[in-house]
Amino acid sequence: MPSHAFSVSVEARFLPDQSDLAQSQYSFAYTITIQNVGQVPAQLIARHWLITHGSGLVEEVKGLGVVGQQPLLQPGESFEYTSGCRLRTPSGRMEGSYFCVAEDGHRFEVDIPAFKLDADDGVVASASGPRVLH
Repeated sequence: MPSHAFSVSVEARFLPDQSDLAQSQYSFAYTITIQNVGQVPAQLIARHWLITHGSGLVEEVKGLGVVGQQPLLQPGESFEYTSGCRLRTPSGRMEGSYFCVAEDGHRFEVDIPAFKLDADDGVVASASGPRVLH
């Protein structure tokens, strides 16, 4: 088992009540669970998203933490949050990474697996697995 590793799982869904199809506004929610599967406490510092609309338009989003927090996870601990995005098309995808710093000072990135957003699917997608980039 690597000393510095998080696993990430994602579940996404279409939000018809928050969408306006006549205005090409499609709203989605996604719930992410992050677990420290390494051997050292580590903190999620920042996020980086690539949001791809069905038209091919790509939006890049960078920022500190997630939902206003920078969780510090002990080995075995998990953190779950729900957030959302809006597309101009009924389908697209999201993928990205988290920048993390371990208690021992080691810096690492964790891949967020790509997941599909599709208004026709209801519960849109789920992706998971240990994804670590060094």
